[in-house]
Amino acid sequence: MFFHVKETQYRSKPDRPDPVYAKKLQEVLGGQFGEISVMMQYLFQGWNCRAEQKYRDMLLDIGTEEIAHVEMLATMIAQLLDNAPVEDQENAAKDPMMASIMGGMNPQHAIVNGLGASPNDSVGYPWNARYTIASGNLLADFRANLNAESQGRLQVVRLYEMTDDHGVRDMLSFLIARDTMHQNQWLAAIEEIEAKEGKVVPNTFDRQFEKSDVAYKFMSCSEGTESQQGRWASGPSMDGLSQFEYVAHPVATGQAPILVPAPGYIHGTSK
Repeated sequence: MFFHVKETQYRSKPDRPDPVYAKKLQEVLGGQFGEISVMMQYLFQGWNCRAEQKYRDMLLDIGTEEIAHVEMLATMIAQLLDNAPVEDQENAAKDPMMASIMGGMNPQHAIVNGLGASPNDSVGYPWNARYTIASGNLLADFRANLNAESQGRLQVVRLYEMTDDHGVRDMLSFLIARDTMHQNQWLAAIEEIEAKEGKVVPNTFDRQFEKSDVAYKFMSCSEGTESQQGRWASGPSMDGLSQFEYVAHPVATGQAPILVPAPGYIHGTSK
């Protein structure tokens, strides 16, 4: 059961309308790493969680908070669209829609959304459920969550730099701070699970069926040897079970592929 509080989680009011910036802000609402993505990702991870209840509860806590962030962004976008379409473009004042398009506004904000936000990214691509991950393996999922929060915070910081509107920056500063917490949250959860299950996902596969002779070899498959200087090329492996080895000249051990002719009904090219 969900309850809605009428007040937004944090202030969401710009100093002035800016329909062009509203278009930019759509990216962190409906883009791949936007708030709709993390909202859906965390909620489905929580609803599908079969692990300890503390993980389910945590996922639903943060997933529900992300609903609030979606509301804040949608509210901000709608207010940035106040008094739009703009009417001050040279040679286009008689056609407000043409003026706004020339000025960089997303015309769908007026035509489709009635001066409101939409579940799309900044170039109008609709939000896609394939942006989300809910695999049932919490270590794999939490690493995906850390990436989502990292990319999301990066994009919000860039948007912060793209405006001087105090009201917009104030809201974004709140979202940036929450992304800081959420990155730390996922790092803490990852560390906790790794301490119990190890670092490699999944930890339940019988490793006698794994080709162990190549499990810890870094293969240099491009020109240059700069990659040999990295932590991944020598020393103890991160799971503590072996040593990294750098292979400067990896050798192919498979076969040269030769496919049999396709049957006649495929109408392919025969040999």
